[in-house]
Amino acid sequence: MKRTIKLASLKEAVSHISDGERIAMGGFAIYQRPMALAAELVRQKKRRLTLVGIVNGIEADLLIGGGVLCAIETSYVGLERFGLARNFRRAVESGALKAVDYPELIAWDRFRASQEGLPFWPCTFLGGSGVAANNPQIVPFTCPVTARQMWAVPPARPDVVLVHAPLGDEYGNVAFHHRKMLPQSADITLTRSCDRVIVSVEKIVSSQELRRQPHLVEIPAFRTTHIVEAPFGAHPTSVPGLYDCDDAAFRAYVAASATPQSFAQWLRQHVTDVVDHQAWLDQAGSRRLLALRNVEIPQ
Repeated sequence: MKRTIKLASLKEAVSHISDGERIAMGGFAIYQRPMALAAELVRQKKRRLTLVGIVNGIEADLLIGGGVLCAIETSYVGLERFGLARNFRRAVESGALKAVDYPELIAWDRFRASQEGLPFWPCTFLGGSGVAANNPQIVPFTCPVTARQMWAVPPARPDVVLVHAPLGDEYGNVAFHHRKMLPQSADITLTRSCDRVIVSVEKIVSSQELRRQPHLVEIPAFRTTHIVEAPFGAHPTSVPGLYDCDDAAFRAYVAASATPQSFAQWLRQHVTDVVDHQAWLDQAGSRRLLALRNVEIPQ
């Protein structure tokens, strides 16, 4: 049986996402975010998307500032040690963005519900919380076994999942490092919750290389619709084990997002007027990127 080659460009992969769809983006907080894919969503002027997540960061703030999102369902949007996600805050305060809050664990469980094909996820610990009171999609019910009060939480139901990973082959098999951390675990859960999965990877390798280490393949080819080679595709966030977070780029982003006007200028300079991901990397510069890898730079 002939296998399907799923290798695509960023532009081609993102073109298959339609306005109004529900998307999920991999990574966690400021780690291993699919930033090359996020930037391409902005370049292609996607609109009225709903982002459903667990703990979101700069990728969500970028999409909000770029006018891509109309709603977000998550437990948190922020930049951790770099401060507030200001585009997110402004959009929610102005009413331009609908934000639906879920506790972090329940936000994760929503993807598990989608993975298992469940109509809801049962929860026992929302009593006394305003989360259930302010979300009509969370339905209280009485447990038929214990007679305790429980809540039925809706599944995540993403139409498309986008993640960034270390390695993959042209057929869409995706490998993670042996030592997985929280961002990688989140990615694996997300990709099992949806039939459409777009993956950017640091490097495309041969399928023979992946067959030598089959235990590292956590996203098999039958789950992926497109795979894209995008070195430093998570920049300025980190990929644990490969490169560090670009602190200087984060600080510049935070400064630029202080006002809508300064952010619009940053967006033009770094995203909308930049032809592709390679041009993004060219702006950062090879010396800076190699320093994030802790690679010795020739003088």
